[in-house]
Amino acid sequence: MGKITAAVVQAAPVVFDRDRTLEKLRGLAADAAKQGADITLFPEAFVSAYPKGLDFGARVGMRKPEGREDYHRYFDSAVDVPGPAVDFLSSVAKENGFHLVVGVIEREIGTLYCTVLFFAPDGTYLGKHRKLMPTAMERLVWGCGDGSTLPVFDTPIGKLGAVICWENYMPLLRMAMYSKGIQIYCAPTADGRKSWIPTVRHIACEGRCFVLSCNQFARRSDFPENYDTVLGDDPETVLMSGGSCIVNPLGEIIAGPNYDGECILTAELDMAEITRGKYDMDVAGHYARPDVFRLYVNESPQPTAVICTPAPADPFEEH
Repeated sequence: MGKITAAVVQAAPVVFDRDRTLEKLRGLAADAAKQGADITLFPEAFVSAYPKGLDFGARVGMRKPEGREDYHRYFDSAVDVPGPAVDFLSSVAKENGFHLVVGVIEREIGTLYCTVLFFAPDGTYLGKHRKLMPTAMERLVWGCGDGSTLPVFDTPIGKLGAVICWENYMPLLRMAMYSKGIQIYCAPTADGRKSWIPTVRHIACEGRCFVLSCNQFARRSDFPENYDTVLGDDPETVLMSGGSCIVNPLGEIIAGPNYDGECILTAELDMAEITRGKYDMDVAGHYARPDVFRLYVNESPQPTAVICTPAPADPFEEH
């Protein structure tokens, strides 16, 4: 396996406006393609919002009508999978001839999910990963994924998967991804704190994989005026501070982190570094101790309702 170019796009969406966000994404994707990207990653919840600082009018035992309206607005800007937004993203991947990985807010029935979508360079929709465990207040507006969307795709550029934000603090989930041989570990996030960088460096070193970490950079001015955030209304206030970076399999940062504004970070990934790294540590192989520790992963879908069609009546049965 040779060398590829990876790009992470650190930018803000047009918050709560799905169509304008998709158009912005198309332009940014074209910019990444001009830099030679073979794979381009967009942040968590890029289409069309990570609702930083919004409380959705909730207190224990209480919900305000204004909070219900906030959820309605959020829901209206979300993505149906499959649907027109997925078709649009497929066309973006095909236009630029690269693998595209995008954080979206997915809607199904009346529930929202924090989801990552994957696309091949020919525009094929490969699949999705739903965030298993929303963090803290995220649980108010996002549902939990299940084990049926934990893919690692075997692609021409390497084995590709994603773990979203604080899912990366779930050691068993990381182990599940390592056991699938993940090589390009996408970590779209909303965590711009300096403590996030040691996290992704640890994961790269632990898993002997390349980690692409991607966060939004957004100011208050990127959000609607009627956005009741506890972070205030100064248009220059930074609500999401970036910190995107790319890390190699020995835990060394090879691009970023950037905390200055919107940007596209790129780095050349020498895929042979993965094998060189596994020489002395393969946590799902020779460095595992399955005689002592073993992980079981349930990847079956967990539907709320299972609809069974009645068997046809026996024509010889007496009535």
